[in-house]
Amino acid sequence: MTVMAGTRLTDLARELKMTHAELLLQLHDLGVQAQGLTAMLDLETANTVRALLGKAVVVKKTVEVSHDPALPELAIALGLSPADAQARFIAMGELVSINQKLTDSTAERLAAECGAAIKFKVPPKSRQMARRHGAGAEAQTRPPVVTVMGHVDHGKTTLLDTIRKANVAGGEFGGITQHIGAYQVEVEHDGEKRKITFIDTPGHKAFTAMRARGASVTDIVVLVVAADDGLMPQTDEAINHAQAAGVPIIVAVNKSDLPDANPDRVKTQLTERNVVVEDYGGTTPAVLVSAKTGAGVPELLEYILLVAEVQELKAEYGGDATGTIIESRVETGRGAVATVLVQGGTLKQSDAVVAGSSWGKVRAMTNERFERLDRATPSTPVEIIGLNAAPQAGDTLEVVKNEREARTTAERRSNQQREERLTPAQHGSLTDLFKRADEAGNSDLNVIVKADVHGSLEAVLAQLNEMEQVEGEEVIRAVVKHSGVGGITEADAILAEATGAIIIGFNSMPDAASRKLAQRNRTEIRTYTLIYELVEDLDRLLKGRLEPITQEFELGKALVRKVFHTPRGVYIAGSYVSEGKIVRGAEARILRAGELVHAGRIDSLRHIKEDVRDIAQGFECGITVVDWNDVQEGDVVECFEVRVVERD
Repeated sequence: MTVMAGTRLTDLARELKMTHAELLLQLHDLGVQAQGLTAMLDLETANTVRALLGKAVVVKKTVEVSHDPALPELAIALGLSPADAQARFIAMGELVSINQKLTDSTAERLAAECGAAIKFKVPPKSRQMARRHGAGAEAQTRPPVVTVMGHVDHGKTTLLDTIRKANVAGGEFGGITQHIGAYQVEVEHDGEKRKITFIDTPGHKAFTAMRARGASVTDIVVLVVAADDGLMPQTDEAINHAQAAGVPIIVAVNKSDLPDANPDRVKTQLTERNVVVEDYGGTTPAVLVSAKTGAGVPELLEYILLVAEVQELKAEYGGDATGTIIESRVETGRGAVATVLVQGGTLKQSDAVVAGSSWGKVRAMTNERFERLDRATPSTPVEIIGLNAAPQAGDTLEVVKNEREARTTAERRSNQQREERLTPAQHGSLTDLFKRADEAGNSDLNVIVKADVHGSLEAVLAQLNEMEQVEGEEVIRAVVKHSGVGGITEADAILAEATGAIIIGFNSMPDAASRKLAQRNRTEIRTYTLIYELVEDLDRLLKGRLEPITQEFELGKALVRKVFHTPRGVYIAGSYVSEGKIVRGAEARILRAGELVHAGRIDSLRHIKEDVRDIAQGFECGITVVDWNDVQEGDVVECFEVRVVERD
């Protein structure tokens, strides 16, 4: 049996009325591996230990609560008052407020203490997804969704315009009008027409802002780099944001027809950023293009379709639709207008929908050419009207049965958002960050580094690359998600939220927008002026990722010289303190001829006729140990305490 998350060993010792030393001794005999008293046992293992020790706990009932329930909700489900539940948490070593929201693991721990199991309620969104993906649904190939990113003046917008114009017949006046933030083009591929969806976002900031809110809409990122200019700071940011999203990159080397173009320099610079192009033995395609003349654009589109084929992008076309809000606004005479990228199912006119805390009915649906549509399939961007308010970019749009259900769902979400804003944070930002990393199975510390000058930035990055902590076979490092020169911006705070990172500023300060966003998202920002302080602080944070360990600290030893019996059957060990001191309430081991015969807690300690807290070396005393009646002269009492210490 191995230790997993669930019941804390200290709680189990209290429940079984055993000392810490006795429990560790029993666990060792039972073959349960426990790394100290702060380790956790899963419910099954804990019940097995209880059964083997003759104190099995029977789960009396199963209660149903929401994910991350508030203390009153959990207490009512378990048949307790909130005050009683709070008292039980305190007895378990957990300090919680009366209205605090609990983590799922904390709720399960209290339920286990009450002999109950927890079933978490399935949120409405999950039920909706299950309904859409019912039996008999078949996934079909869908068009890829592409986001174009890059430096501001490297030709990104010109390239997008060229792709749109090349896709429109000359007689279609107004056909290239693009007003909804996304559009589709048709490309000839292997003798058939294939579609590609492009998202025209303001840049990598909006791209990551959507992903930070849980919206994953992009399948491929096209990185535009000017051949005459090379990689710029915004190009580095675009690479970091794309890599953090985990989507494949296709490099479009633009302006390759200019006299001073140097595509090889661009490819070399990309290699230095861990983007190795195919010409250099890597897996990233690099296409030479000219956005003005259109040269290389067909090859770029061909590469997009090839990468999409490798990804095997599929979606279900039948059933209720789900999608993501790309952007939204309020127009006079039209009301709330939202651009939606359909990701599953088919969205139809007159469908009742809910997006975040907005709801309504699809009263009209158009594409990027102002053409009215009555239905939209996966990877199709459409503009809809009919919502009661403009939703946020990144909100998930879902189809529900009717407008009444849509309104009820939106109101419930609005109330939940209000409660989250009013509920104080249970943990600090670093604790939240480490918790999310643990849930994702990642122990590394993600960081974003900003410095005032390139020299300082290189020095800081060199130090971070050398920092690591080792736990068994696992190596815990500081992973740099993004680095750059200049002040800490709002884009840095957005990327930190999306990647679960802390922001490190070396002679670099956050602006007002980034500070406000970091406070709202509880993102940690740390600034330094001395590099050794930065290194020491980061080293302590890495050590904080290591599991704490329990260590025994010896307090003293005593030799039993005489055994006394009381009329009530209590055995008192008349002892002489030979080393250190003996402390009442501390853990103790009883050795006889060098072998362990008992482990327990010192229950009482007397000197002459007075109860004392401790006895120093050179004095005599009377000792009683919990559940120890087989006392013999010559036994040695070793007194020690168990402490939880941070790994160093």
